[in-house]
Amino acid sequence: MAITPFERRLARICELCPVCRHARHSQNGLAYTIVKNVEGSICPFCRAYERVHGRKAHETINS
Repeated sequence: MAITPFERRLARICELCPVCRHARHSQNGLAYTIVKNVEGSICPFCRAYERVHGRKAHETINS
């Protein structure tokens, strides 16, 4: 399935989100737990991030 420009914009919001950024960087703590449990079911930005980048919003960029 092709990634639309709209999905890229949604993923960009996740990239800039302070909670998601902290979760990707720290890999522990409250922000990590929230993002890990919310990303797939509630947050459209985290779901778009996963479709665009091929990894979950809480996973490190280097993995």
